Amino acid sequence: MKTDLDFSNRYLLDSVVFRPDFNATGETINLNQAWSLFFTAGREDKALGFNAEAGRFFTNALLAVTAVGVLWGVFFSSTI
Repeated sequence: MKTDLDFSNRYLLDSVVFRPDFNATGETINLNQAWSLFFTAGREDKALGFNAEAGRFFTNALLAVTAVGVLWGVFFSSTI
């Protein structure tokens, strides 16, 4: 079996965001890459794959939890 993994690369164990080829092109990252970096603590930017639905789901879930928390605080904070 042949692998294409280069073990002599000095950036192999570094976080993805600190590798020189990550921001070399100046592109923006998509939602999946952002959530993958968050869940893997910066180790992998393709952990959630390339389907955009996962990134949208986590973003919408975060917005929903935030909205519920704010509304809960507004409606139930004065009942004490």
